[in-house]
Amino acid sequence: MATVTSTDAPQGGAVESHGATDSGRMEQFSYDDSIVRMFATATIVWAIVATLAGLIVAVLLILPGLAGGLEYFSFARLRPLHTNAAIFAFAGNAIFAAVYYSTQRLCKARMWSDALSRMHFWGWQLIIVLAAITLPLGITQSKEYAELQWPIDILIAVVWLFIFGGNFLMTLIHRRERHMYVALWFYIATIVTVALLHVFNNLVVPIGLFASIPVYAGVQDAFMQWWYGHNAVAFFLTTPFLGLMYYFLPKAADRPVFSYRLSIIHFWSLVFIYIWAGPHHLHYTSLPEWASTLGMLFSLMLWMPSWGGMINGLLTLRGAWHKVAADPVLKFFVVGVTFYGMSTFEGPMLSVKAINAFTHYTDWTIAHVHSGALGWNGFMAFGMLYWMLPRIFQTKIWSDKLVSLHFWIGTLGILLYIIPIYAAGLMQGWMWRAMDDTGHLMYPDFIETTQSIVPLWWLRVVGGLLYVSGTLMLGLNALMTWMSRPAEYEVPVISAPRLTKEYNVTEPKSKSHLEGAPVLELSKKLDIFGRMGWHRSWERLPVKFTVLVTLAVIVATLFEAIPTFLIRTNVPTIATVKPYTPLELAGRHIFVSEGCYNCHSQMIRPMVSETKRYGEYSKPGESIYDRPFQWGSRRIGPDLAREGGKQSSFWHWTHFENPENVSPGSVMPSYGYLLTEDMKYDAIAPHVQAAAYLGAEYSDDELNNTAEVAMAQAERIAAEIVEQGGPAKTYEKQAVALIAYLQRVGIDLFAEEAPAETVPAEGTPEDESAPAEEPAGVAMLNANESQID
Repeated sequence: MATVTSTDAPQGGAVESHGATDSGRMEQFSYDDSIVRMFATATIVWAIVATLAGLIVAVLLILPGLAGGLEYFSFARLRPLHTNAAIFAFAGNAIFAAVYYSTQRLCKARMWSDALSRMHFWGWQLIIVLAAITLPLGITQSKEYAELQWPIDILIAVVWLFIFGGNFLMTLIHRRERHMYVALWFYIATIVTVALLHVFNNLVVPIGLFASIPVYAGVQDAFMQWWYGHNAVAFFLTTPFLGLMYYFLPKAADRPVFSYRLSIIHFWSLVFIYIWAGPHHLHYTSLPEWASTLGMLFSLMLWMPSWGGMINGLLTLRGAWHKVAADPVLKFFVVGVTFYGMSTFEGPMLSVKAINAFTHYTDWTIAHVHSGALGWNGFMAFGMLYWMLPRIFQTKIWSDKLVSLHFWIGTLGILLYIIPIYAAGLMQGWMWRAMDDTGHLMYPDFIETTQSIVPLWWLRVVGGLLYVSGTLMLGLNALMTWMSRPAEYEVPVISAPRLTKEYNVTEPKSKSHLEGAPVLELSKKLDIFGRMGWHRSWERLPVKFTVLVTLAVIVATLFEAIPTFLIRTNVPTIATVKPYTPLELAGRHIFVSEGCYNCHSQMIRPMVSETKRYGEYSKPGESIYDRPFQWGSRRIGPDLAREGGKQSSFWHWTHFENPENVSPGSVMPSYGYLLTEDMKYDAIAPHVQAAAYLGAEYSDDELNNTAEVAMAQAERIAAEIVEQGGPAKTYEKQAVALIAYLQRVGIDLFAEEAPAETVPAEGTPEDESAPAEEPAGVAMLNANESQID
């Protein structure tokens, strides 16, 4: 083992050693690079798995028959597996590899607990494996990026906050570098905010080991989900990768960060503004107008700090651009930061209501997401890995030419992926809205649009194949580099003084550049404030810094969330909207388990083209019993918000068996297994009891004889199927419950409210005591608190 003196000062940050350390108490330590090797290896393995899963899903979207009718391999079940693998397995392990490598060096300290580091690694891999098992089995909450069920959610909270977060914070407290470098700020924001988002979005009532019902419903559930969903992108796929950028890009370029002050503005603006932006995913839905408008305004404000970060990254390369031509690692970083700039320009643009009205539910959103995931997250992770591999394996990279080939193949793959999908999104937007001179839809059949974009989906498959090929090149290069490692790793012993408990340095008082100029004193104070010397004191206090970040996130969240949950008129109740029957609730559970939200929305927006295609636009009060909400974010198939009563029960039965029999050209897979698997009527009761616990009104018969009530409705539907030419005894199968749910969706708004029974007062004629009938579907109940969450 070699003994060295630590000189790994943060790039671009001054190191204040005078008075900051106790030079009489030098300490020796070594960095734990074995945990970095573990996370780096996991990153490469899951990069291959996640991208390969995405390729399989892209093929299944076009050729659903390849699944062979097996429920475990349908598009709707595998798509969440792909997204979770890409976000939490590939990107997640890349984040941890970056954090464990850079934190130790920025703090001049080994991670506080080796045991916690390894518990974190194995705990996180266990979470990924559990996701890989449960999602294809249909065990899901059916909420984007939050599909995993409650036992796994608890495990995530423990591993993330207490094991990873605790180890990280204790390392900061025991550091030997006084000031925390900018990368550490972003890591703090990531840990704090992701924990907050995860916990509050996943508050549920368990109804078994593998099932639960959210405590939120309808509008509130949608609001919470996209508060989480947008900020999962912000604080899991953005802030930690910015921390990665601020550490590894200056290292690779051997240049200091361009602007310390810009990094401060970048950080605090993102932390405070990002948290408000989620509602822009819900424009023109049942969410209150003020909430989506607020989300749009803050999304537009995100342009400034986001591009500030991009500029800070790219200008760090001043004087080093000649290296980019020769160094493939810098190429990865440059393209990654460029895609960050593109994505953070496009995101605010898509939040503008007029643009969102066109792009929402189309493939444009898919292209936008993948340009960020493949370009920004993927390329930053690849650049970091190629920079780290020779250092953690203590040998030369096996093939520099293969690194360059990976860069060019990966870049071409991204372009071949996103450009056709942008085009597909444009085609969908125009064709869905197109109307002729007589005011009729030019393409009334939804499948016309789907079939017209299938060739573009094939081009995406080609782009995905190229991107997967790049990850395989990375895997081969890493494997061969590992095989050429030394027989025993050298473990340098670092010498550095420990920090004193008190920081006694008297910092010189800042003077304004405007001294002597004929300006107001306020201008001089603002000039001093703008130089941001005050921020240096925060950088010395990790606990205070963490508290400030937490407060910024909480305050921004409360300003947005409290009105949505407290203002009664946000969710006006509709008298005719009633809870789902036990059988319909069971069918809804099947709908959720199958992940149907991946292809269908249940939200008709108030636009002429949509109301002509689907029917009356959706009202907030219609979804007060929807746990979870099913508004969706993409339309591969038509919207289902008014599906009830549109088709016969036998039509639905035939549609499940083979969609092309009733919808030629459909890309929906067969759900024939729902026609053969028995319905477990005894398992419905927990769903009904949980719904009743959360405010749904059920009769004593529905609560105490749930199976019998559900069976009676199933028998009625089965009789309808026989009358319509279908098979007998269908009441025994799961498909009947799903048919019951689909036949119910969207019809309550038009139902007639039964007049309430009253007893005439003594001596009062009966005709004078009869209540006045309210218009169907629009009676607003100012009482009945139980119908509003």
